[in-house]
Amino acid sequence: MGNTVRIDELADAVMEGLVEYADLAADEVKNAVKRAGAAVRRDIADHAPKRTGAYAKSWAVKNTKETADSLEVTVYSRNRYWLAHLLEFGHAKRGGGRVPGKAHIAPAEASAVRVFEAEIERALRE
Repeated sequence: MGNTVRIDELADAVMEGLVEYADLAADEVKNAVKRAGAAVRRDIADHAPKRTGAYAKSWAVKNTKETADSLEVTVYSRNRYWLAHLLEFGHAKRGGGRVPGKAHIAPAEASAVRVFEAEIERALRE
């Protein structure tokens, strides 16, 4: 069932177990971050305004920063980045008036946060 540990070796045994758990948890969190980034990219591309489809296809995910126990990803538009805020929030027309915005980035982010939190809770429970 378990290993027998002398009392003077207890601190080392507990620390070893905590380090092992931290490594497993870090791997699970990194995988959840990767899945969340891919889900955001997919969701933005699915709900983006489509005239030619180039804007929707321009979204990508890249690893911004990775350490032994953390991962940061960025979801961005590769070659249509100047359109993102105009399409999300709307903009003024040249001759007057406004074009209404179509929210497609903020809902994708909110959805991914919920899914990410659920995945982390599931992974750490197992």
